[in-house]
Amino acid sequence: MLYVCIPVHNEASTIGVLLWRIRKVFQDFDREYELLVFNDGSTDGTAETLQPYSEVLPLSVLGGDRRVGYAAAVDALLRAATSRTSYGRRDGVVIMQGDFTDQPEHLPELVRRFEGGADIVSAERNPARDPIPVRRLRRIGGWLLRSVGGIPSAHDPFTSFRLFRVSVVRELIKARGDAPLLTGDRWAATADLLFGVLPFARRTEIVPLDARYDLRQRESRVRPFADSVQLFRFARSARSRHPAVPAKAAAAATAAAAGAGAAASEDRGDRGARGFRGVRA
Repeated sequence: MLYVCIPVHNEASTIGVLLWRIRKVFQDFDREYELLVFNDGSTDGTAETLQPYSEVLPLSVLGGDRRVGYAAAVDALLRAATSRTSYGRRDGVVIMQGDFTDQPEHLPELVRRFEGGADIVSAERNPARDPIPVRRLRRIGGWLLRSVGGIPSAHDPFTSFRLFRVSVVRELIKARGDAPLLTGDRWAATADLLFGVLPFARRTEIVPLDARYDLRQRESRVRPFADSVQLFRFARSARSRHPAVPAKAAAAATAAAAGAGAAASEDRGDRGARGFRGVRA
């Protein structure tokens, strides 16, 4: 089972079409899936847009009228997904955005790498194609996080389009208990989650997939100064919050580099698919 988790805030113009595109992907790419959408206090009709889709798709809508923020929304989605399966090593959970930045048509490639044995599969962006504010924030964020260490150089710590093995997320939940799985706002929260799960991943892999900022139908929510402050605060607290990460960095980097060359092996993907396809959790 693949749990596709989508946090949304005021995405009425895109979320319905996005869900339908995901449905089309899994019609052609035969895997069991469930959609989990967290409506984070939307005021633009997102809730009304989602309602009819819950009647025709395997969709559960979490959240409601109260705004809780990106980190809390992703936290709730991850906890909900992991609570729905008894097959932690077999099942996966994807986080993607609801604004067309992340393309549903890229999901099969993430799943193939996951079925080949990767515990974390990350979409790697081409920074040259990012909007200027995003490129600037990536440079600032990268400089801040280099002082922390612990993330393999092959990883983009700020991409939120990732697939995690459920067992890895469960280990993070066990370690955190009732404390938040991730903190901060979007960029800092995304890096925080990656730092949190890396110690529990035996292998990570990268898939080069471009984000489609040109398809987004609303203004960017990137706030260079505010997001930079969030990243600075995260970098200052990361060593104490994630003490196990630096020791894991070398192994994770080696696994990522090896996986990038080997994960395309077709027979390995087929072996994984036999355990993932057509079995209900």
